Amino acid sequence: MSGRLDGKVCLVTGAGSGMGRAAVVRFAREGARVVAAVVDLAAVKESVALSETAGGKALAVRMDVSKEAEVRDGIKAGVKAYGKIDVLYNNAGIFPAADHSVVDTEEAVWDKVFAVNVKGIYLVCKHGIPELLAAGGGSVINVASFVALVGCSVPQDAYTASKGAVLALTKSLAVQFGPKGIRANAICPGPIETPLLSAWLFKEPAEKAKRLNRIPMGRFGKSEDVVNMALFLASDESSWTNGAALVVDGGITANYF
Repeated sequence: MSGRLDGKVCLVTGAGSGMGRAAVVRFAREGARVVAAVVDLAAVKESVALSETAGGKALAVRMDVSKEAEVRDGIKAGVKAYGKIDVLYNNAGIFPAADHSVVDTEEAVWDKVFAVNVKGIYLVCKHGIPELLAAGGGSVINVASFVALVGCSVPQDAYTASKGAVLALTKSLAVQFGPKGIRANAICPGPIETPLLSAWLFKEPAEKAKRLNRIPMGRFGKSEDVVNMALFLASDESSWTNGAALVVDGGITANYF
């Protein structure tokens, strides 16, 4: 039985845990060869092992997305190993506990968030889109957030602003490169139970309950909820989906109270 990504080569950033690890495994299971990019190569070993157990192939590459040389070299390594790249899944991102309101957030925190969440996508696209063009087209998938669409009474302003920038960049990419066979879309997840969020937000029962109460579906999201959308966008099933911000949030952004 053929997979939905047979013949495709997918670059996944932030591949060591959470949504990134889930994407590596699912993409590989669906027939893709995956370039699993991560800052700490030790963290991605399990992702690669799980993808191989699922019958797929994955290559681990070191990539701090905020550093151009590492992005360039990681993409080159993927092309050398697999001959091309068809999909850029810009999943890497940070959500520091020290990110608060603009009046309370240190400049260094703000700059770090933008370096990873925005500059990282710029660099991956800068070096990755030429490879998609060489392959005859492809898909750029950027992870934004539901907080880019609504205000938040518990502010994380650097993160929120960075994800708004991701949405704007995604639309620009869609218009620029759509005529050349490259579609660009963003996924806007709600709160997902990943190590990134669980490390500080979900360990506080009151904060966890406050957010859960806002979700009409009555649960937090799972990595697989987001990866299911990413799989659609990576596959040819999304061949006429371009410039969209696809919300996967259990209904939070539809909830007035």
